[in-house]
Amino acid sequence: MKPGVVLERIAIVVASLALAFGLIALLSGFFAGRDQAGVSAVVTGPGRALPDLGHAHLKPGAPHPRYDSDPPTSGAHVPVGVRHDERELSTDQLLQALQQGNVVVMYGSDRPPPDLRTLALSLAPPFTPALAAAGQSVILARRPGTRGLLGLAWAHAITVPGPKDPELRTFIQFWLGRGAQRR
Repeated sequence: MKPGVVLERIAIVVASLALAFGLIALLSGFFAGRDQAGVSAVVTGPGRALPDLGHAHLKPGAPHPRYDSDPPTSGAHVPVGVRHDERELSTDQLLQALQQGNVVVMYGSDRPPPDLRTLALSLAPPFTPALAAAGQSVILARRPGTRGLLGLAWAHAITVPGPKDPELRTFIQFWLGRGAQRR
């Protein structure tokens, strides 16, 4: 075989391999755009969307940032787990619960409205600290001054008149288990 033919065949093999690897990389998304660090996609769903203030963990005693809602639905906090429901939650407990994927429903009376526990049990198992740590709990929380019910999920909130409002069920079903987006 002539030297020119050998070089031509080698060039064809190299070009074919380069083309094959390039197509594989292109089709696998290797050259696809990457999200910027610290920027997460916005998830839309039921309820009012609020800005995601991140989920940085603070050391005990550290000052808390200013939150954009009251109660807050996202933001830096000391990671403190919820040990009981049907009680008032600290800001740290609330944000940790929401970050993990729980949905918190706040009410203003001393005890939750009768149909609220029924609704919660129809959507998730009974509250346990372990279930809350896994982000799979509907946590009922007392919040004096609350009118109606306030449903909270990570960076989302909804206000409804009572537990029979179908929007509350939809809100809980959609947001339960989602929590803060991993960054």
